[in-house]
Amino acid sequence: MNKIIRLVCLTALLTLNLLFVVALSAQDTLPAPEDQSGVTVRPVTDILDGELTVTNFAADGTATLPITTSVPVACSIIYGTTPEFGSLAVDMDMNGGAHTDHQPLLSGLEPETTYYFRVQGVDAAGVIYVSDVQTFTTPVQQIVEVTNLASPELGAEIIGYSSAFGGAAPEFAWGILSAFDGSSNSAWSSQGDGSNAWFEIRLGQRSHIERIEYWTRTMSNNTAQVFSFTITADDGTVYGPFDVPDANQAYAFEVDFEAETLRFDVVESNGGNTGAVEFGVYGTPLGE
Repeated sequence: MNKIIRLVCLTALLTLNLLFVVALSAQDTLPAPEDQSGVTVRPVTDILDGELTVTNFAADGTATLPITTSVPVACSIIYGTTPEFGSLAVDMDMNGGAHTDHQPLLSGLEPETTYYFRVQGVDAAGVIYVSDVQTFTTPVQQIVEVTNLASPELGAEIIGYSSAFGGAAPEFAWGILSAFDGSSNSAWSSQGDGSNAWFEIRLGQRSHIERIEYWTRTMSNNTAQVFSFTITADDGTVYGPFDVPDANQAYAFEVDFEAETLRFDVVESNGGNTGAVEFGVYGTPLGE
């Protein structure tokens, strides 16, 4: 009887092992699951309006690549001196998110150097747009003599200002010194001050002021544009308002007065993070 029981148990065990092996074999032969990522990659030329051209090379080693797309995308550029890139540029619009007008800022550029770059963007549906790898070459470095009396290089200093986006320190991105660095690729941005944005500056020495230059910043959603401003001298005299035609360039306004400190006040804007791409004061220092 014991032999019969042992035989039955052995037979059952062998049967279970066989079923286990068959199950494993069946599992190994199942097809791999289909990729469920759903990522779609398309050439950026499908949505690109115009050519990809790096421009606005500045003495501080920056440049921009203006891009217009037919659909809103979050845009970035990878670039470097080899096809392996190594640097990343993102849109300067602090709103983030997707839009159609882009101004990615490339920094740390060396003069007379060839760079490889690729444009990348993603829309709200998750479609990724990618360009071919292209190149650009930076120009010869130009030595520009500083004549802007509001430049810190000539001894000017900021006395006060309304605010800076994100509480940025003066020397950081969006900080107040970005309006006095001689670069069109940076800007001072207030923290939503709109028509209440202001700053005050002390020149290196009392000067005869002959010209004021101002370049308003703007954003891709058409906010943050200044339409007029005033300048107040240290004797309390207010000059202006000066009308700013657009945000495409710096505009010059002829004046005739003496001062050591100047206050800039926005008079009219369309609100938001108003500020300045550049601010300049030109004239003749009166000496000690």
